[in-house]
Amino acid sequence: MNTPQQKWTDVIESKDSLFRLNLKEVWQYRDLVFMFVKRDFISSFKQTILGPLWFFINPILTTIVFTLVFGNIASLPTDGIPPVLFYLAGNTLWGYFSTTMLSVSNVFTGNAGIFGKVYFPRLVTPISTIISSFMRLGVQLILFFIVLAYFIYRGEVQPNLWALFSPVLIIFLALFSLGLGMLFSSLTTKYRDLSLLLGFGVSLFMWFTPVILPTTLVKQKLGSYGYLADLNPLTPIFECFKYGFIGSGDFNVARLLMSFVFIIVVLLFGLVVFNKSEKSFIDTV
Repeated sequence: MNTPQQKWTDVIESKDSLFRLNLKEVWQYRDLVFMFVKRDFISSFKQTILGPLWFFINPILTTIVFTLVFGNIASLPTDGIPPVLFYLAGNTLWGYFSTTMLSVSNVFTGNAGIFGKVYFPRLVTPISTIISSFMRLGVQLILFFIVLAYFIYRGEVQPNLWALFSPVLIIFLALFSLGLGMLFSSLTTKYRDLSLLLGFGVSLFMWFTPVILPTTLVKQKLGSYGYLADLNPLTPIFECFKYGFIGSGDFNVARLLMSFVFIIVVLLFGLVVFNKSEKSFIDTV
């Protein structure tokens, strides 16, 4: 006797994917993103006298030191750009990248106590870090524009239409810091030595980025190996930013597009590692 084939009404299956962004769920937790941004802002200036003024003070002091040491004492060239403006432009972008990347790289270890008690999309924490850093960058860009306006008034610099491309540059800078940060955040849960080396590595990486040394000088010193200076994906972004606002720099559209492609690859790879690590990091952190 044939029995009717049974039909299942509910099927339980895994919906996990290495490339899963889960942006819909992240949007549902947008209030939590705001709370993390508020927490980061308050904790950064808790028990400080000057508070948010440090957004201005840090780049000003760094620019002054760079101008005195590298511009006046070492007499390093700045591609015909006024040294103050050259170093301030580099410090503004570099400060955003380094701060964001280091903060994202500490997502798992820094929030292990919260992750072990409450569920929410883990992607909320790096996204909130990106937004917090955007606030700092916005304030520092105001300082940069004030100094830029002064030199434009004196006729020493001349911006061009590439300055309008700066929001895209900043977005890709954020994506690169997010991708690298998620990658290192996943690795440091198992290999704590990386967290100790990461700060030193970021400081060293600055010397390969046109923050202090212009790309033209690096290529000149490297000679036939000058092409190595273009392997840094940050170099085209920094050079395009300077070229757009200051009208000078070693800017090339092809290298900028290659940088964008590389950043997308790093972001996807970081996302894969992050999604894989978030399932088991609480057992190793």
